[in-house]
Amino acid sequence: MSLNALVLCSDGKVMRVLRRVLSDLEIGVEDCSDADSAVRKLTRRRFEAVIVDCIDEDMASKVLSGVRSAPCNRRAIAVAMIDGQKDLRSTFALGAHFVLYKPISFERARSSFRAARALMKCERRRNARVTVEIPVVLSTERGQQQIVTSDISEGGMAARLPRRYDQKQGPARVKFTLPGTEDVVECAAEVAWKSAGSQTGIRFVGLPYVHRDHLKSWLTRHAPEIEQNDPPVPCRLTDVSPGGCYLKMAAPFPARTRVVLVMHMAERRFLVDGVVVVMHPEVGMGVEFLRTTNEQLEHVKKFVQALRKTSGTTPEFVVEPEGIDDAGDSSSESMSPWEMEDPLLALFQRSAEFTTESFQDELRRQRASYPGKAHAASV
Repeated sequence: MSLNALVLCSDGKVMRVLRRVLSDLEIGVEDCSDADSAVRKLTRRRFEAVIVDCIDEDMASKVLSGVRSAPCNRRAIAVAMIDGQKDLRSTFALGAHFVLYKPISFERARSSFRAARALMKCERRRNARVTVEIPVVLSTERGQQQIVTSDISEGGMAARLPRRYDQKQGPARVKFTLPGTEDVVECAAEVAWKSAGSQTGIRFVGLPYVHRDHLKSWLTRHAPEIEQNDPPVPCRLTDVSPGGCYLKMAAPFPARTRVVLVMHMAERRFLVDGVVVVMHPEVGMGVEFLRTTNEQLEHVKKFVQALRKTSGTTPEFVVEPEGIDDAGDSSSESMSPWEMEDPLLALFQRSAEFTTESFQDELRRQRASYPGKAHAASV
């Protein structure tokens, strides 16, 4: 199943570059010259990406708003093409995930769309559902009960819950065996949506790596239309603390993207879950480590400890997107006392105060001020 992008742009030169880049990446193009026709197409067809020339901000705003209001395109990746002088924050406020600076060059566009394509595939995979009825053990503080799924995806499942089930029962966990295998999947869970009847959407939370891999493999075998994810993206780690890190890369992922950072060092492999909280186009991104489960806490601990023992060894880093977080801004408005003592997380929290250049200056100043807390490493 091919990926498709809707493009709103009246500049013939830019369109030629985009068509060449998107064709090389096997992304189909549907072009529009005005906002009204773009919005109409968004209500009738599904697109994995929407690319908008922001030369007319009102027109761009109308189309990007149309993306979020069209049920079939709410998960589409939005790419904005802007002049270098335009305020980035206002562009992201319009709903853009990625930004392309004008003039549009082939190499810069190709780099950005490689990252965008990786997210497009993630979103398609995450929303691909396999219809299957399997028993699931749902555990809460009040005990266990068995429910039955109607479908399953990478991010969760739809299941029939008894009417007596109450979300106020506290934290929940699900456990089930993938059909035709001996692979057991178990993780925390939360209710994502509920229909008028007993049908309920359950979101997986903190799915362990090994269970995640089993589920992905099973879904790929049973949903042939699901494409394999793109290879992980190389990056350079410049700053790290117990709570997060900053990664230099030509095409960083947008804020709220859930990622897995992988470090290869001396034939060993370390993984850590995170979510992008700061994104600087064509420069890099700040990632806050996820620490909501014991497994995630343990992986963060091993990752940071391994970095502190890198003398004489040059680690290699790659980052893989897992999709965009549905819950909104992942960084809380108030920080815990522990987080306030983490200089890197505190800087991420204040990122809106800085331009991209001044943020990088602050990172360099922080490295000198907190050598024990903001470790620098490079590929």
